[in-house]
Amino acid sequence: MRLALIAAVAFSVSACAHPPALNEGARYVNMGSSFAAGSGAGPAPEASPARCYQSQVNYAHLLAARRNLALTDVSCGGATSTHLLNAWNELPAQIDAITADTRLVTITIGGNDVAYAGNLTQASCDPDETIRVATFSVPCPAAPFPIASDAFETLERNLGEATRQIKSRAPEARVIFIQYVTLVPQVQCANSRLSEVEAAELRVVAARLAEVTARAGEANGAEVFRIDEASRNHTPCDADPWSTGLPRDNAGTQAPWHPNTRGMEVIAERLDALLAR
Repeated sequence: MRLALIAAVAFSVSACAHPPALNEGARYVNMGSSFAAGSGAGPAPEASPARCYQSQVNYAHLLAARRNLALTDVSCGGATSTHLLNAWNELPAQIDAITADTRLVTITIGGNDVAYAGNLTQASCDPDETIRVATFSVPCPAAPFPIASDAFETLERNLGEATRQIKSRAPEARVIFIQYVTLVPQVQCANSRLSEVEAAELRVVAARLAEVTARAGEANGAEVFRIDEASRNHTPCDADPWSTGLPRDNAGTQAPWHPNTRGMEVIAERLDALLAR
């Protein structure tokens, strides 16, 4: 039983027994939505698309600095899994950043496909409230965002296709899906402002999002980094939060319901440890 448990834990963080070596200066591509971009976690890198709200202290930049990697960050706030594979107005498909010499790819995406962060925000703010993020302000969403009936199926299909294309374009790349940090507290507080009914519904969405991501990654040769499990006691209502909620005195320095600076640091540290194994 002990050997079986060890094997299960090993498989939970890696889909390949002998991942390729990652040398200094290796090409690293970061893909995904605002959770990968680090929206609200810090100042934007030079020359990054203004509407993507990337941060100089997202986990990709921190990891690249730790390991002296050549980072290309194409993550973008608001992106869905469709934008991994297809252009988004003036932005090319994120997968176009993958070249044959790419050695590491990290991906966090899917929350926008299923309106996860949007519905967290809607549920935790008042109808007449203004939400401040970085340089802009938006009103509280008036009603929950609908989730398409086939949203999870589309997400799983797109994640699988993206992984296969990455493996084809860069056969030596190590591909890691990074799960979303746990956001919904078990016990609500002033930073979450969710009803128990809302919290329960949003936990179901989070669990299914994690399940789909894990299944798509493991079925197509990607690794799955389960930061969702590691962050269960680090929600906006815990003593050491790795993410923000939406307190009433929101100062706009961090994006609501996103990883905070501390969360980005932890993800980078644990990714670094994973890559060292």
